[in-house]
Amino acid sequence: MLKLQNVSKQFDRKVVLDDINVEIKTGEIVSLLGPSGSGKTTLLNIILGLTQLDHGRIIFNDMDLSNVSMKNRGFNIVFQDYALFPHLSAYENIIYGLRNKKGLVSETELQEYIDFLELKPHLAKKIGELSGGQKQRVALARTLVMKPKILLLDEPLSALDGVIKESIKQRIQSIAREYKLTTIIVTHDPEEALTLSDKILIINQGNISQFGTPQEIINQPNNDFVKEFILKQLQIKRQNIYNLFGEKYA
Repeated sequence: MLKLQNVSKQFDRKVVLDDINVEIKTGEIVSLLGPSGSGKTTLLNIILGLTQLDHGRIIFNDMDLSNVSMKNRGFNIVFQDYALFPHLSAYENIIYGLRNKKGLVSETELQEYIDFLELKPHLAKKIGELSGGQKQRVALARTLVMKPKILLLDEPLSALDGVIKESIKQRIQSIAREYKLTTIIVTHDPEEALTLSDKILIINQGNISQFGTPQEIINQPNNDFVKEFILKQLQIKRQNIYNLFGEKYA
């Protein structure tokens, strides 16, 4: 379990996160959702260890990681732009992090990850020869082989559309279920959060507006901001809302 206790952060005296308290269960997919500048990316970076919090604690499986370095937390991130090495093949990208981690995964495990993400036909290709969805799968494989304790994803679907986006959604859900891997996703898109997540943490101006299941957020929005942001400002596709929650909310 991951617990965020009274997490706060300021930049240049501006409060970016104010007293964030959340508990995330093992294997859950949780989306950090909010408008630009709401503090969601800062919170992701604090969990990762890339940004130091000013106040509060990060507790993972009863261990206080608040002052533990990013390297020693064992959490891994897939960045929005994938951060793949263009001069290397897909396979070389996947195993890149294992150079200094000999024995972390067996050859059998490595092939299981590759097969799970259906990457075998693309292993010899350079990154420039891959589609957006294939690049995303390579980035996921490169992260999974490091056996992360928590998987962090920064806007994983923003560069994708249509069938490819739906395919990657399913992959992310399958990864979380198959490996019981707690997965935390930053997104600005309510549709993505509603269709992908077990829970959604809606952040506005550094504060929690609501934390709950997609059904709870749709059926019982905590305040006007949640209702406006989810149902009006970003104009979620009516058909997706209908499929998830019924005609009343479409």
